[in-house]
Amino acid sequence: MGEKVSLDGTDLKILRALQRDGRLSNADIAEEVSLSASPCLRRLRRLEAESVITGYQPQLDRRAIGLGMTVFVQVKLQDHGARSVAGFEEALMNMPAVINASTVSGSADYLLEVVVADLVDYDSWVREMQALAMVREIESNFALRTVKSGAPLPLPLPGR
Repeated sequence: MGEKVSLDGTDLKILRALQRDGRLSNADIAEEVSLSASPCLRRLRRLEAESVITGYQPQLDRRAIGLGMTVFVQVKLQDHGARSVAGFEEALMNMPAVINASTVSGSADYLLEVVVADLVDYDSWVREMQALAMVREIESNFALRTVKSGAPLPLPLPGR
């Protein structure tokens, strides 16, 4: 995780524009934020170099590509030793179905977002998880309907 970076009003305008449409050209962004192309490009490169912008990727429709099931999974580990945690996190990195993973407070140790085609796919994934010696418990919450997804980050107002 990066350290907080100082952002001025123009930087925030650039970030808002890119969150709205990541395919905007530098010229389009420059026009939108009232800069010429060269200074705008310098700002974009700085935002990338400082890891404020960490990448550009399309948002895909999960159902359109055959991934119609989303499951939020709470995982409890057997113990919290360094080997167990490292082994579990390494295993997660090698599971394409896990698209988000966070350590959490509360009754679970991890909250995962898992995307699969169907129940058969999910059953295979659960069996893979159960084979990990450090996993004590898995609790599944099946998403019935997506209400909000892919929202832009709530960027601060300039000067805050």
